[in-house]
Amino acid sequence: MILAIVLIAVGSGWLLSNLDIFPRIDWVWTLGLAMVGGLTFVLSGYDKFSMVVGPFFLLSSLLSALRQMGWLKAEVEAPGLIIATGLLLLLARSPAIPVPQWIGPTSSPRS
Repeated sequence: MILAIVLIAVGSGWLLSNLDIFPRIDWVWTLGLAMVGGLTFVLSGYDKFSMVVGPFFLLSSLLSALRQMGWLKAEVEAPGLIIATGLLLLLARSPAIPVPQWIGPTSSPRS
């Protein structure tokens, strides 16, 4: 099912670009970034890792598309991603977000 949705999205974007409805966008790159972001949640679930990596790649995909359409300059895209990464890292420090299972149980150091 995922392959079918990806093919429909790539084909639709390609068609809209060829019909000059959307500006030329590198759909493979843009959708690849989005897929990495989405698959992060699918494979890792809800944890500190996925709460940083998933949104980072989804935002990268969106900003890449906006830049390719001429709605955003690269001078804004790169610093925006750095700021977003910092915010996501702060969010991941929340005790409400679990540590990934692959890290294993963590214990607090004894004083």
